[in-house]
Amino acid sequence: MRILDRYVLKEFTGPFLFCVAGFTVVLLSGLLFQLTDLIFVNEVAVFTVSKMLLYRIPATMVMTLPIATLFATLLSTGRLVQDSEMTVLRASGVAFPRLMIPVLLMSILISACSFWASERIVPWANHQFETIVRQIIFSEGVPVVQENVFFHGGDDRYFYIGEVQTKTNELKKVLVYDLGTKGFPSITTAQRGLFQDRSWVLSDGVYQELDEEGFVQFESRFQKMEITTEQEGEVYLGNQRTTDEMNRRELAEHIQRFQRGGLKVLYFVVDYHMKLALPMASFVFALFAAPLALLGKGGRSFGVVLSLVILLVYYVGMSVSRSMGVNEMLPPVVAAWLVNAFFALSGSILLVGSDRLR
Repeated sequence: MRILDRYVLKEFTGPFLFCVAGFTVVLLSGLLFQLTDLIFVNEVAVFTVSKMLLYRIPATMVMTLPIATLFATLLSTGRLVQDSEMTVLRASGVAFPRLMIPVLLMSILISACSFWASERIVPWANHQFETIVRQIIFSEGVPVVQENVFFHGGDDRYFYIGEVQTKTNELKKVLVYDLGTKGFPSITTAQRGLFQDRSWVLSDGVYQELDEEGFVQFESRFQKMEITTEQEGEVYLGNQRTTDEMNRRELAEHIQRFQRGGLKVLYFVVDYHMKLALPMASFVFALFAAPLALLGKGGRSFGVVLSLVILLVYYVGMSVSRSMGVNEMLPPVVAAWLVNAFFALSGSILLVGSDRLR
């Protein structure tokens, strides 16, 4: 069995490494075309564009790992089926689920590596990339802050901007979470706002002070409020972070900070659970695809077509499920794991009954 395990693993490893390299190059090539415009249109230095390309490599590779696992599982298993090696192995008394153990163990390892990179490397690299993009955009006179991001505003203040009107530089759906000096936080929400000369000018909002348990102990409405900061606008370029620029721990801190004020941040709660669910796609794909490879007699062409169909169904399902979670149609945990659960359960049933397939 050890010889068979090494043989199956060798069959899997070759296509997997080829797919990782191939898909990474293809995705980076598409990005390179976009970045090239920065050199000729925005006159950005070649060295800066090169750094941006390097910063995108970790996220791109993490994205390709599940896809490569799916292709490798179908292609390697399909090759054994096409050359009748699988028939001989099964006729000799080796169960198909036992033959797939090396592939499943490798897919678990790939998922673990994907999760580790998504927590330790990808957020940092994404933040470096986005900071350069923000600096380029800011140089063109676009507002210093972006929409739908968190950032630290100095003096223990945290900001969240829902929308940015680029033509008027007006901010909408502004939220300011201030830890303050009294030990209890305060929350300021405003429908509109502007950032000018180190001052945040907020309009049509509500100011709330919270107690130690997170209950509102004081509330007042205002037509106009001005928050003065010592930081210049350029400082915020490096402080802004989307969910792609935060790991689960950092995102959880932001979620807890705003939930203490009674605010719903379902968009970020769903993304928090997605950060664990998406890296598991490698294992889910291997579990689901392995028994399906027994059905194909067309070799590589069958594996490629089936891979594309599975990818389409999986990622469309993930998008729909995430949208349902954000819109409160599903609990955030269910929204993040629903598609994985469906594929894993289906794959388990197919794998258990795989020896009945001929």
